[in-house]
Amino acid sequence: MSRRTALTALSAVLMGAGLAVLPTQAQAATVVVSNSTDLSNAIKNATAGTVIQVRGGTYYPTATLQSTANGTSSSPITLTAYGSETVKIDGSSLPSGSWIFKLTADYWNVSNITFQNSPDSAVVCQSCTGTNWNNIKTINGGDSGFTLTGDGTVNNTVKNLDSYGNYDAAEHGQNADGVAIKFGSGTGNLVTGARLYNNSDDGIDLWSFSSPVTIEHTWSFGNGVNRWGDSAFEGNGNGYKLGGNGKVVAHVVNNSAAWGNAGNGFTENSNTGSIVINRTTAYANSKWGYYFATSSAKLGKNLAVSNGSGSVSKGSSVTSAGNNWDSGISTPAFKSTDATTTYNARQSDGSLPATTFLTTGSTTIGATMN
Repeated sequence: MSRRTALTALSAVLMGAGLAVLPTQAQAATVVVSNSTDLSNAIKNATAGTVIQVRGGTYYPTATLQSTANGTSSSPITLTAYGSETVKIDGSSLPSGSWIFKLTADYWNVSNITFQNSPDSAVVCQSCTGTNWNNIKTINGGDSGFTLTGDGTVNNTVKNLDSYGNYDAAEHGQNADGVAIKFGSGTGNLVTGARLYNNSDDGIDLWSFSSPVTIEHTWSFGNGVNRWGDSAFEGNGNGYKLGGNGKVVAHVVNNSAAWGNAGNGFTENSNTGSIVINRTTAYANSKWGYYFATSSAKLGKNLAVSNGSGSVSKGSSVTSAGNNWDSGISTPAFKSTDATTTYNARQSDGSLPATTFLTTGSTTIGATMN
């Protein structure tokens, strides 16, 4: 009798006796949960290879869902919706100042879940390596929607994230970003396909993160607008805030757009590093389209139109080529300046919705948008 046949026969005997069969180390445990208690326990007790599938519905945990358990590169821990069911984890029942979900762990894959109404940040990944976040939403939280932080924050990918409506009332809106990658270090971190909008502070903020972050094919809009009737409102409203606090970092932004923000579209925020901004569009932001007064940024093939303070503010160390404010470069016409379609549902593969907004047909300048 082979080893596999013997194990199968033993399992049949145990199951017949009413005993549960635990997975072997080589088998990934799949846990299906349908209530908040089971969800909390599944996350807390996960080990490498565990797959947690969450049934459709809205969950109201009474304590932060958190784990320090590591997956591995070959056996990550997975947290995802069951099939195509809609899962919302709501922080309305959490104590003041709580996060909905916190990982201090490596190699997790989290997908197809909405985290909403958090008292503080909705999702925090601290000193994480190799995590993948796909098709999640962080909305209407009490601080930044999605946060990566801490030293040893390495090779994390945030893909197709929607983060909007986040507002920190206690600080009058000055801290709640769509994405915050702050106070840490670690290479290989990527934000791609994100839609970051109507947050009280910035769309994305890289304050005091000392390693390069790459942002691509992302939209940041409507941030820093006082939508909460706060008479002491202090939100900054930059689309892309690319550093600060004395860090000298060469962050990279490719094929992305910023529009309708209360601050600048793209700003160094006193980061003097060699930031790279390539084929992006800044439209109708209240301040500068591009503000790079002190950095040694490389600005190439970017398009700035109808920004309140002007297209660009750049210092003498900035390299600028192929942008529509450079000599000899014409400004192509937009096919549409109606942003309505940018709020549409994402495409079936999770990518940003198809739109003609801010598209030009140009193959040489500005964000493609699609």
